[in-house]
Amino acid sequence: MLQLKYQSYDLPFEYPFAISKGLKTHQPTLILSLSLGRMVGYGETTSIGYYNADVDEMIVLLEKNRSVLEKYALNGPERFWHFLHHLFPGQNFLISALDMAGWDLYAQLNRRPLYSLIGLQWKNIPLTDYTIGINSPEEIAERVKVKPSPIYKLKVGSENDLSSLEALRKATDAIIRIDANEAWTIDQLEKILPLLEEMKIELIEQPLDRNDIEGMKKLKTLTQIPIIADEACREEKDAEACLELYDGINIKLSKCGGITPALNMIRAAKKAKKKIMLGGMCETIVGATALAHLLPLANYADIDGPLLLAENIGKGLTYDNGLISVPMVPGMGVSM
Repeated sequence: MLQLKYQSYDLPFEYPFAISKGLKTHQPTLILSLSLGRMVGYGETTSIGYYNADVDEMIVLLEKNRSVLEKYALNGPERFWHFLHHLFPGQNFLISALDMAGWDLYAQLNRRPLYSLIGLQWKNIPLTDYTIGINSPEEIAERVKVKPSPIYKLKVGSENDLSSLEALRKATDAIIRIDANEAWTIDQLEKILPLLEEMKIELIEQPLDRNDIEGMKKLKTLTQIPIIADEACREEKDAEACLELYDGINIKLSKCGGITPALNMIRAAKKAKKKIMLGGMCETIVGATALAHLLPLANYADIDGPLLLAENIGKGLTYDNGLISVPMVPGMGVSM
């Protein structure tokens, strides 16, 4: 019989984290575990306002359904996800945390690392970026000095976008990615695309509103810079339309509902010969380690939540100048 435990946290960012949708100084986080005997599987999710995901509300749902959840006989992660999908309809963030724990437990039961259980080898791992939120050009240049990285992702969506980009490029020769979180318009992009191409921007993540289909069609005729869907591709049902419009999709476990649907989205992207980015929702090492086990399938990694937080919970993945390693032990390799 499964045993559920959980704990919520309000973790500070190392630096205030601003994107076009708002400013955050702390990240509300839910870490949970499902245990069978001595084996413990871990999962994590976070509160994200623009996805209507709230940790306190998730805890209410967990307690309401605790007895049903703990009686479940774990006989495979995919079946467990379908059980969760019906138990918590529309609650992708909560489902994701429980799905992670289910995969972790099942991999331990099979005495294999999670990536191996999925059928992967730990090779061809893309480097992760380090995200810099919306800041002044001076703050961005200073951040580069303090946080050296082979790849930076710059959040944009303010009146200082161009000067911020120029400051970042002047401060580093590293790869630069841009994430607008839907903040730009096609008219703005038409004016600045020559500069972005001159700066050799590697990719642009969700530049336009997710509903601006005509804008995206036009954008595709204007640039060769890869355009990656994020807010437009929330879950598995969104993937087909996004894979027609965009050059790739950013898959986040909390957003799509866990490892199980993420694997389906990855298969669809590979079939369509589109790029795969793995991204986080500012999770600690727990959630980041779960996502990292999928890295052999990815083209781009944006798994920097543990690098952005001033405090972390648990042990798991490690970083070495952008290169992520996971523990070579059964399960995810997370310990508390």
